[in-house]
Amino acid sequence: MRVASLILGIVGGIAGLGGALFALFVGAVDAAFSETGTSPVVVQGIFSILFSLLGIVGGAFSLNKPKISGILMIVASLGGLVSISWGYVVAFPSLLIGGILAIISSKNNEKQTVDVN
Repeated sequence: MRVASLILGIVGGIAGLGGALFALFVGAVDAAFSETGTSPVVVQGIFSILFSLLGIVGGAFSLNKPKISGILMIVASLGGLVSISWGYVVAFPSLLIGGILAIISSKNNEKQTVDVN
């Protein structure tokens, strides 16, 4: 399950980066045509980039520290969904399922170490 959470975390993070870049593009177009020259979508795109990077880091930690990895991926999935909603539609389930798998694998590992002793 740890390898699956690794793959889902990295794929979800990369998909989130794609959605974040799309949100930044939409925000730039909105800012270009607005009277104030700014757009809140740009800030949301920047936050979604940070959440996507957090998901990639969480996926990378899934082999060594699965509990921390699971928490990072779940936070990244929910944060990205709040920031750009439909732009995170591919990344959200990947990061959420990867995070749940990482937490489950950490609990299975704890049970195995307790049973051995």
